[in-house]
Amino acid sequence: MTDFKKLQNGSDIRGVAIQIKGGKPVNLTQNSVVRIGAAFALFAADRANKPVSELRIAIGRDSRLSGGQLTLWLADGITSVGANAYDGGLASTPAMFMCCVNELHFDAGIMVTASHLPMERNGMKFFTAIAGGLEKADIAAILASAEKAAFPIAAHRGQCGTVDVMTPYVNGLKAKILSALGCTKDEKPFSGLKIVVDAGNGAGGFFAERLLEPLGADITGSRFLEPDGRFPNHQPNPENADAMRSICDAVAETGADFGIIFDTDVDRAGAVLPSDGGVIALDRNRLIALMTAILVRQYGPITVVTDSITSTGLTDFINSLGCRHHRFKRGYRNVINEAKRLLALEEAAKKAKEETDAEFANAIFADAIFANAIFAMETSGHGALRENYFLDDGAYIIVKLLVALVEARRESKTLNELIANLKEPCESAEARLNVLLDDTTDYTAAVLKTVEKHFSNLPGFEIVQPNYEGVRVNADETHGNGWFLIRRSLHDPLMPCNIESNSVGGMRLIAAELYNALKAFDKLELEPLKKLM
Repeated sequence: MTDFKKLQNGSDIRGVAIQIKGGKPVNLTQNSVVRIGAAFALFAADRANKPVSELRIAIGRDSRLSGGQLTLWLADGITSVGANAYDGGLASTPAMFMCCVNELHFDAGIMVTASHLPMERNGMKFFTAIAGGLEKADIAAILASAEKAAFPIAAHRGQCGTVDVMTPYVNGLKAKILSALGCTKDEKPFSGLKIVVDAGNGAGGFFAERLLEPLGADITGSRFLEPDGRFPNHQPNPENADAMRSICDAVAETGADFGIIFDTDVDRAGAVLPSDGGVIALDRNRLIALMTAILVRQYGPITVVTDSITSTGLTDFINSLGCRHHRFKRGYRNVINEAKRLLALEEAAKKAKEETDAEFANAIFADAIFANAIFAMETSGHGALRENYFLDDGAYIIVKLLVALVEARRESKTLNELIANLKEPCESAEARLNVLLDDTTDYTAAVLKTVEKHFSNLPGFEIVQPNYEGVRVNADETHGNGWFLIRRSLHDPLMPCNIESNSVGGMRLIAAELYNALKAFDKLELEPLKKLM
């Protein structure tokens, strides 16, 4: 029997769909997936406040080998309770949300994907027209419902059909580009530009073939556009070193003006620019910095919400643009929801001020701290904008960069100039410390408490406040000239530790002092930290 609770991965579902030698047992079985489909249909009908028989649910998938079968099983569950299921074929995760709000008007969408995970894994992301992407509590409720003994079987099974979800989505991106650049529908704003795409054999090949090329770009030299769920060339993941090396090589070898890399389901992206005979990868801090520089021209001063492991140099850069940096927790839903929270507080404060309740308005502003929080991005490449439903859409982020690229060329400038003042760390690394316990809650809490106590009054170190996750500590020039953050993993029994230094050898000093604070914890594997010393 499937343990449905173990299928939850934050606001997604993930599990094993294909048995491989030495791998974990399959838990995305026919029974479990059918039941998840039925449970989601009932959940979506309740959210939409309409009879389940009127519900229309679209199902898309990335290139994974198990995607087609899981789609059939989901449709079986959906139709068994009377709702109607439509197979959207190969699609991107953002397209499965957009089909709920564009001219297709679906009540809900399901994306069958496990993002960048290995080929034997798969999973699901869920959207509704009412709520957008589902939250962690929603997934828990759906899985609890799926685990129940029986579902109400509909007197009449729902209908099955097919739908093209990608064409309206691609047309929407195309319209965004043409409008932003003041072009007519027949103009080709990317003429004269060589743009290469590495889709990693995931679902992102459409961006080159259906968007860039029709708008005039030369896409010669693009890589791995063909969907292949074995992922034979490299992991489709902008955070993966081999993947980033692949797109960097593509730009260098072809002399491209711009390079793009997507993850498997296209909700994350990275980019590459040529630079002084070489290339510069727009990932992590650089991508956030460039997006901020673009958005401040459009909106004026903004608040940029990021995850917790962004650099001090990024904060300085954001501040130099007259904007504000609000570090929050890891997890793309966390940073997106925090931006929404800050915007809601700002609106409440404005309303209170209009109603002459100045005391209440000041109290709200003191809590919100930052205003105009229209942009949220995690260093993994998940980025979301208020102008686009706060949807984490890698293709949309790339559209914003491409529009800025064309605008810069019109002014005989480059995108590189926009982030010329971003100070990069001299050294950086992440040590992932395994916790050798089944239940890690109390143990990891003790680790964090010990680290905080150790560095509280230690000369040369300063604990950063406010901090929303783990313990972050700055080190002065003598003791490492940088910072570290140690935190609990969101999903795994380990404690990631990120260290950056602005000096050669500084990371070694910081790692050594952190090791001194942790060396008494015998259930914490410290070898990855020792390698940095």
